[in-house]
Amino acid sequence: MTAFKLGLLLLVMNFVHSELITNETAAREFANEVNAGSEVVMYNFVAASWNYNTNITTENQQAMVDESLKLALFDQAVEANASRYDWKNFSDTDLNRLFSKLVDIGTAAMTDKVKLERLNNIMSEMEAIYSTGKVCLTENNCLPLDPDLSRLMATSTDYDELLTVWKGWRDATGAKIKDLYKEFVSLSNEAIVQNGYPDTGAYWKSWYDTPTFEEDLKTLFETLKPLYVNLHAYTRKKLKERYGADKFPTSGHIPAHILGNMWAQTWGNLFDLLEPYPGKDDIDVTPQMVQQNYTAEKMFQVSDEFFKSLGLIEMPSEFWDHSMLKKPTDGRDVVCHASAWDFYNKKDFRVKQCTDITMEDLITVHHEMGHIEYYLQYKDQHVVYRDGANPGFHEAVGDVISLSVQTPTHLQKIGLLPEVTNDEEAEINFLMKMALQKIAFLPFGYLIDQWRWSVFSGETTPDNYNQKWWDLRCGLQGISPPEDRTEDDFDPGAKFHIPGNTPYIRYFVSFVIQFQFHKSLCQAAGQNVPLHQCDIYQSTAAGQKLSEMLKLGSSKPWPEAMMMIAGEDKMNAAALMEYFQPLTTWLIEQNDVYKLVFAESNP
Repeated sequence: MTAFKLGLLLLVMNFVHSELITNETAAREFANEVNAGSEVVMYNFVAASWNYNTNITTENQQAMVDESLKLALFDQAVEANASRYDWKNFSDTDLNRLFSKLVDIGTAAMTDKVKLERLNNIMSEMEAIYSTGKVCLTENNCLPLDPDLSRLMATSTDYDELLTVWKGWRDATGAKIKDLYKEFVSLSNEAIVQNGYPDTGAYWKSWYDTPTFEEDLKTLFETLKPLYVNLHAYTRKKLKERYGADKFPTSGHIPAHILGNMWAQTWGNLFDLLEPYPGKDDIDVTPQMVQQNYTAEKMFQVSDEFFKSLGLIEMPSEFWDHSMLKKPTDGRDVVCHASAWDFYNKKDFRVKQCTDITMEDLITVHHEMGHIEYYLQYKDQHVVYRDGANPGFHEAVGDVISLSVQTPTHLQKIGLLPEVTNDEEAEINFLMKMALQKIAFLPFGYLIDQWRWSVFSGETTPDNYNQKWWDLRCGLQGISPPEDRTEDDFDPGAKFHIPGNTPYIRYFVSFVIQFQFHKSLCQAAGQNVPLHQCDIYQSTAAGQKLSEMLKLGSSKPWPEAMMMIAGEDKMNAAALMEYFQPLTTWLIEQNDVYKLVFAESNP
C-alpha cells in the first residue's frame, strides 16, 4: 500500500469512529502502521526535494510541491486519526510522547489546499531566487555566491570592491524576495494557528519544550557578551588600521562588509590581520590541503575515518554513490548551501555541498557528517523520533567533532600540520582562530530568530522589516550597514536560512552545548589536558558515550539526553568560557589601552 493510499484510508477511518480509544495496544499498532506509511511518503518527498536542490528546474520544483502536498495530506490524516485516541491519559509515557508528536503537524495543518500549495510554491521560489543569485562585477563577469563571491569576500581587502559585492548580493536576493516573504509569513501563520499555536515563531520555540527558553537564551547571551565585546573591540582596532578611521562610524560599530564573510557571521578569514603573534605557527592548513591534492571526496573520507576511529558507524555505500560533494560542472543550477539528508529508508543518507578545498570547508564537512552520523544512529527509531533531542543537538554533533579536528595536534596526526609548537604564544594564536569562528558567531546566531519571532508575532511589520534587522545587528552584534538601507531593501533575505525557512536559534544553542559535550567526551577519553587542547580521536570510550545519546533521537526530553552525555540537564556557558579563558585574559590586556566604544554604547 502506498503512503498516499494509506493517508486516504486513514481519512476514511476518521469518519467511522467518534469515541476516544483507550486501548494502548491498539494505539501502538496504529503508531507502527503510521511509521511504515511515513517512511514511504517521507522518502518520496525527500527524493523530490533532493532532485530540485541538485537541479533547479520548473519541473523539479512542481514535483517537489506535489510531493509536499501528498505529505501534508498524509500528516492531516495521521493527526485526525491519532486524535481519536485518549493519548493524553496513556499510562505508557513513550506512547504518550509519540502521539503528542503525531498530532503536532506544523504547516501541514492548513486545510485549504490552494493556500497550502501556494505556501509551498513560495518557499521554493524564494530558495530558487537565493540559489541562482549572481553579482555582476562587469557586464561579462557575473559571479554566484559559491565559491566565487564567498572567496572574494574572504580574500579581498579592497573596501570599495567588497562594498560592491556586499550590496550586489543583497540586490540580487533579498530585495527580490521581500514581497514573497510577506506572503509567506501570512500563510505560514495561518497554517500554524490551525495547528494550535499563536504564530510560527511560537511553534518553533515549542520544539525546545522549555517554559523559560527565551529567558534562558538571554541569560546565556549576557554571560557570553563580555568575551564577544572584547573580541569585537580588538577586531575593530585592527580593521581601522587597515582601512582608515574615516571608514568607521563614531558609534563604535564595524561596517558589515569588511569582516571576511558575506554576512559577517564568522571572522575566520581575518586571521592574517588579527593573529596575535604573527608567524608563530600557520594553523590554516588550506595550503597543505592544496599541496597534497585534497579533493572533496578526500575531505569526506578524512571525516568518515574520524567517526570510525570512535567506533561509530561508517558511511554506507549509498552515501558515496548518491551525495553531491562538489558543485556540478554541467551548468545546472543547484542549492549550494551545505546540508545533510535523511531519506527515511534506513540506508540512504546524503550530503549536498559545493565543497571548496579549504580548511573552512573541511570543518563544514565534519559538521555535515555529524548530521549523517546522528541519522545513522537513530535510524531504527519511529519516524517522529528521527530528530535531534532538540534542534541544537543536531547542529552540535559535527561541531563537537570539529573541536578535536582543529587542534594542532590532530592536524599533525593526519598529516596536515608539519609541526606543533606548544607554548603560550602558539596557544593564543590557536584560540584566536577558534574565537573568530565560535565567539564572533554568537550574537549573529542569537539575533536572526529574534528578528523572525518578532515578524511572525506581528510586532515587526513589513514596513519595518529592514529597520528591525539593523536595530538587532547594530545593537547585539556591533555591525553597521556600510551604506544607507531602506525598506526597499530586505537584507534578511540575503541569508539562506530566511528564504530557506530554516530556524536559526539552533545554531546559538549548538555553539553553547557543543562545549558541554566536548568537556564530557574529553573526560571519557581520559584527556587530562586543557579543554582547548583535547582531541578525542580514536577514543572508543568517548564514541560509546556519544553513541548512547545519539541513538535516542528525540524519543526522550532533551534534558535527559543532555544528562546522558554531559552529566547535567541544563545549558550553561561554563565549558565555553573555560575553553577560551586564556584568550579572554589576553584580549582584556590588549583592550585596556583604548576605550571599548561598542561596549559603552550598547550596554
